[in-house]
Parts: sequence; structure tokens; C-alpha cells
Amino acid sequence: ADLKGKKVLILNTASKCGYTPQYDALEKVYQEYKDQGLVVIGFPSDNFGGQEFDNNEEIAQFCKLNYGVTFPLMAKSDVVGKNQNELFKFLTKKSLNGKADNEVKWNFTKFLINEDGTLEASYPSKTTPDSKEIIDWLNK
Repeated sequence: ADLKGKKVLILNTASKCGYTPQYDALEKVYQEYKDQGLVVIGFPSDNFGGQEFDNNEEIAQFCKLNYGVTFPLMAKSDVVGKNQNELFKFLTKKSLNGKADNEVKWNFTKFLINEDGTLEASYPSKTTPDSKEIIDWLNK
């Protein structure tokens, strides 16, 4: 209910990944668009290459100290597999989200949720948070 009427960018994150520097762009985009209703939510995960710290405090400290992250980071959880968290089940299964089956292939896979709570799109790790596709969506 707190997210109703907001655009939400959800992604799985990892602190020791080649894509980890995307935290910089994520924070900049968040700061630029949060007053227009953007919410960024990171889901730390160790599903790909063992690239996340063991506990939530280490993750939060790393993100704040190295990238100045102020957007919400959830507790470390699985984004794929038999213990996949419920939100990522929704994001990856057309039968639940009504839009598309999506695969989380690596860290920093991005999902865009519209103001009405519907899944708009998903983007792979290589698509940066400040890419034309994401900025165009934010400006719609």
C-alpha cells in the first residue's frame, strides 16, 4: 500500500560483483527522481557467484560507505531457486504478474513496476540504472 502511486525499480544486488559500481548510478537516479515518486529497492542475494557478504549489516555498511546508498535494501534472500523470495516469484512468473516470464540470470537484474503495481518491464544486468530505457520510463 505504501508504494501505490509510485514507480518502483526493484533489483537483485551483490556487493562483490562486476556490476556493483551500478550502485552509483542507482543512487543518482534515486536522488533525482525520488521527489517525483520513484522508489528503488535492492534485494541483496548470494545466488550468483557467491558475491554477497554473509550478513545484512555488512551489506548495508558496504553500500553506504562505498556508494552512499540511501534507498532501501531488503534482507539478503534468494531471487532464484527453490527458496526464491515471494516478490521475485511474482516478478519472474507470467502466471503471477500477468505480463511476462522473466529470468534473473545474474546480479543487478532490474524490474520496473508502474504506479498501479503492474510489471512494466525487466532489464538484464548490463542495462544501467541511468540507461535511456529506464530514464524514458521515469519521465513518462
